[in-house]
Amino acid sequence: MLGIVIPAHNEEECIAAAVEAAASAARHPRLQGEAVEILVVLDSCDDLTAVRACQHGARTLSLRGRNVGYARAAGATALLAIRARWLAFSDADSRVSDAWLAEQISLDADAVCGTVSVDDWSSHGDAAPMLREHFRKTYRDADGHSHVHGANLGVSASAYRRVGGFRHLACCEDRHLVDALSAGGARIAWSARPRVVTSARRDTRAHGGFGSHLADIAAARVPGYAGARA
Repeated sequence: MLGIVIPAHNEEECIAAAVEAAASAARHPRLQGEAVEILVVLDSCDDLTAVRACQHGARTLSLRGRNVGYARAAGATALLAIRARWLAFSDADSRVSDAWLAEQISLDADAVCGTVSVDDWSSHGDAAPMLREHFRKTYRDADGHSHVHGANLGVSASAYRRVGGFRHLACCEDRHLVDALSAGGARIAWSARPRVVTSARRDTRAHGGFGSHLADIAAARVPGYAGARA
């Protein structure tokens, strides 16, 4: 069985698209019908995220940590308990491609670090053109990249267990996991084949994450820019 973990904190507006995309990836013919469990980890949600996730076929797990590392770890533990052999992670504001999970599995690695793309920069207002161009020039969307994104990450159950899983960090839990895997000799595929479209929104959930990083760049370069809205 394969597992997909999507942490969420008050994501009623976008969780349906995230779960629908994950469900489509779970049905990819290259998976040859292997069972896939989609788990949305509801971290301190007080909106309709749970309802909408369930409406679109995901299982849910509720906790109150307000900590993305804790949420990812809890989701992984729940899926390992029902014998998932592979753990794939994305985010509630992201949409995985139809072949996303199949591509992770096909790379025959202990872990897969994928890339992301952005299709809507509009939340940044006047800073949007600058950010789009900065991303185009500085981001390496190709095999052999060095990016780590919780929105596009996969790891085998055995490798995950060997390094003790995610640390309960409010940010950079994905990077710490990959660093631990690398230090432990895991075979890591740095690939652009598993595709994910993610959000560049300003109302970020984790300070120091992808959206927060973009907002910091805009704030430093665009006079009057208000920064991220947490």
